Amino acid sequence: MASHRKSRPAGTRVAGIRTPALATAALTSVALLSQTANASPSSDDRPSLEEVEKKVDDLYRQAESATENYNAAKEKTAKQRKRVDTLLDDVAKRTQELNEAREELGTFAAAQYRTGAAAPDTATFLLADTPQDYFDQTQLMDRMTGRQKEAVDDYFTQQSATMKKRQEATQSLETLTESQNDLQTAKSTVQTKLSDARELLSKLTAEEKARLAAIEKRKQEEAARKAAELARQQAEAEAERQRQEAAQQQESSESASDSGSSESSDSSASDSSYATKAEKALAFARSQIGKPYVWGATGPDSYDCSGLTQAAWKAAGVDIPRVTYDQVNAGTTVSLANARPGDLIFFYDDVTHVGIYIGNGMMIHAPKPGAYVREESIYYDGESSIHSVVRPA
Repeated sequence: MASHRKSRPAGTRVAGIRTPALATAALTSVALLSQTANASPSSDDRPSLEEVEKKVDDLYRQAESATENYNAAKEKTAKQRKRVDTLLDDVAKRTQELNEAREELGTFAAAQYRTGAAAPDTATFLLADTPQDYFDQTQLMDRMTGRQKEAVDDYFTQQSATMKKRQEATQSLETLTESQNDLQTAKSTVQTKLSDARELLSKLTAEEKARLAAIEKRKQEEAARKAAELARQQAEAEAERQRQEAAQQQESSESASDSGSSESSDSSASDSSYATKAEKALAFARSQIGKPYVWGATGPDSYDCSGLTQAAWKAAGVDIPRVTYDQVNAGTTVSLANARPGDLIFFYDDVTHVGIYIGNGMMIHAPKPGAYVREESIYYDGESSIHSVVRPA
């Protein structure tokens, strides 16, 4: 600071001329400033490793959200296509029936015309494409036999039904087109997010990748610690439940033939049934460990998160919806403390990830692109990421 500078000796500077030392220093400063101005941006402008990690995680989550949208659009498209095919088949069938009804009317009209049993306007009525205007003419209806009247009624019924089905088919085709557009949009979104994530990771140096791996390892260790804590709490709660159940059984043992025993028996049977199904679902999920995560996949060689949970419970004889948004409503919501093996654990506010609980704070899930089906702590992305727990069967 100025207060610490030494006083310059008199006569060290002549107007317009510097001393050699000062001149050298000035030239050096100018050169450095010039180099700084022309240099590429400083490495300080690059995002920090933590920022890169957060960005990549966000992109993977966004990709998973888009994947669920893709799954929903794909399922909707398949259903809509099936409906359109059914409607088109129905329209074809009804058109054939309409043509047959028209032919029958034509036969009647031709016969009447040949025999003179009806005036020429009868033939005009019966052979017209839209004979509704003639239909209400009383004098014409009086000329018709009962069989002819039945044929006309059948014709109008078939015509009306066919027109209605054609309209339904047209509307369904429009909906199918919208579903296909949604499908393509969701697919493009997934691909874009994954591409952005890969690009960010590709720019990391070897040292940064090592540091990122270390950060991930610390997160896993913390997640494992929290899982162990949950396991301890659940074990204590289960022990207390068993003590209370034993006490209740002892109290009711003298009156086992009276009230209370039936309700307890029904509850035990229900718990046993769920446990049996859950064991089958978990056995299937364990057999998929090591298979790659692929967005939109439902097996048998690869899975996305909801594809895995759907397949696991299907192996247990229980059908649950395809996407997380629907799976979260396909059962009974329970607290995390009461989670049991087989329950589905949902993540994030937008419910875009799911795993199947195996007990002790652990789950089996298909994590994200580039990863494989594996066992992992339910706290893998922090406690706040857990949305809910659902018992599907």
